[in-house]
Amino acid sequence: MTLRTMGRFLPIVQWLPRYRRADLSADTLAGLIVAIMLVPQGMAYALLAGMPPETGLYASIVPLILYGLLGSSRALAVGPVAIVSLMVASAVGGLAETGSDAYLAAALLLALLSGVLLIAMGAARLGFLVNFISHPVISGFISAAALVIALSQLKYLLGLDIPRSHLITDTLAFAVRHVGDINWVTAAISVAAIALLVYWGPVTNAVLGRMGIGQTTCVAVSRASPLAAVLVSTVVVWAFRFDLSVGVRIVGDIPAGLPPLTMPPFDSALWLDLLPAAALITIVGFLESVSIAKALASKRRQKIDANQELVALGVANLGAAFTGAYPVAGGFGRSMVNFTAGAVTPIASIVTAILIALSILVFTPLFYFLPTAVLSAVIVVAVARLVDVATLRHAWVYNKADAASLIATFFAVLSLGVEIGIVTGIGLSLVLYLYRTSKPHVAIVGRVGSSEHFRNVLRHQVRTCPHVLAMRIDESLYFANTNYLEDYLLAKVADDRRIKHVVLICSAINFIDTSALESLFRVISELKDAGVTLHLAEVKGPVMDRLKKTELLDHLLPGKVFLSTHEAMTDLDCV
Repeated sequence: MTLRTMGRFLPIVQWLPRYRRADLSADTLAGLIVAIMLVPQGMAYALLAGMPPETGLYASIVPLILYGLLGSSRALAVGPVAIVSLMVASAVGGLAETGSDAYLAAALLLALLSGVLLIAMGAARLGFLVNFISHPVISGFISAAALVIALSQLKYLLGLDIPRSHLITDTLAFAVRHVGDINWVTAAISVAAIALLVYWGPVTNAVLGRMGIGQTTCVAVSRASPLAAVLVSTVVVWAFRFDLSVGVRIVGDIPAGLPPLTMPPFDSALWLDLLPAAALITIVGFLESVSIAKALASKRRQKIDANQELVALGVANLGAAFTGAYPVAGGFGRSMVNFTAGAVTPIASIVTAILIALSILVFTPLFYFLPTAVLSAVIVVAVARLVDVATLRHAWVYNKADAASLIATFFAVLSLGVEIGIVTGIGLSLVLYLYRTSKPHVAIVGRVGSSEHFRNVLRHQVRTCPHVLAMRIDESLYFANTNYLEDYLLAKVADDRRIKHVVLICSAINFIDTSALESLFRVISELKDAGVTLHLAEVKGPVMDRLKKTELLDHLLPGKVFLSTHEAMTDLDCV
């Protein structure tokens, strides 16, 4: 196996030989900054997933190392993420009690199933499948999920025992009815934590900038807001023993030590129950990860291999399944921090993993008095950035159908739940695509002046010939639009008895399926019966190669296939 071939499956082979000492310094600093951010964030996302806090840290060790060895992105930071954590809670919450052994086992199995599906898709080179999910659907899903995530944290932010529900109306109604039961000390801690998380970065950047502190240090300090919130709140709760005096919920004991080796359950019934959720987690996690990876890679003129990303993320999820964690993906916030902090290679992620491991070994006792409200505040501030109003505004102006799919997905997630919501959005986007392409744009064209250019008669001053109808079809021909085209063409011919020739301009046709081929046979026959000859022009090479394998060209006679519209019109005495 050549080095280049190995590089396709092990991207580390491509960049490691060129690795420099300066790169190590940059990667170490980036890894440190991400670790500072990830320790509280990992615990917070574990809380969101209904898992013990330490599992969020476990998900930030082995998966990061495995992705660093196999991933094609130099800056993607893999680990627990908000959307996937919510989907885990939604999928497992209906099968087992939160915090139970059965719940933890089901989460491990989700990671295993997601890993297997990702690797299988990568091996089959199916990275292109995510292109079938439109951006408006993803935007609507993520925005609604962010809102669901934020409201799901009310129980921790306010100190209320709010029952789990996938309906935000139930959550809000319960909070309103029990406003008198709010733990106001917990609420005050939540507000203070959110304020610190929001304003820490801008304030520290401004202060350190005026002091002449270097940009690298400014970035490191400004990204430490979650850690600062954790440290300050932990000291306050410990000093005043708010956990005992006013009932502020704290994290409590977090087991010290490296992630344990775990074995997901091999229960066929449970596998079948979780497989649909695992498939959705696979799609959403991969789509989020590869979108971030491509955006960051483009800034440095690097390439991302979507199929290799499938494999790398799959192996990372297998690592999570066997080390006591739950499904992982690339996180937008962490990846941006990793990138802006100067990460050069995936070594930065490996450094992050090592630092997280050291934190579990040494610092977990310090988190005993950490209020869960602060972890919820970390989640709320993180997901607030995910609400995407700009895409809705742009879609509404540009394409109402896309805006409708975004809005429908948004409300489906809010009213029906995460899994049903995204399936609804995907289904709606596919239906809208079929609807749009079922009625392709058809332009009747004429000659522009005495040139060889032909344009739409409705948009330009052109010359036409009464005995020739030149039509351009701006869509590939397939089962959903073939009847529309057939009816449209025959109606035009029926309305004008002067037409003796029809030139079908195929410059925008990239594919003709079997249904459309059969329709062309019928159209040719019906036109011949009406005394009209059909001709083709500007047929693309791949399309012509397929047509030559059929009897269509013989059936077309005396019709011809012309290289250009100008050639066709000249041959048919329309000059």
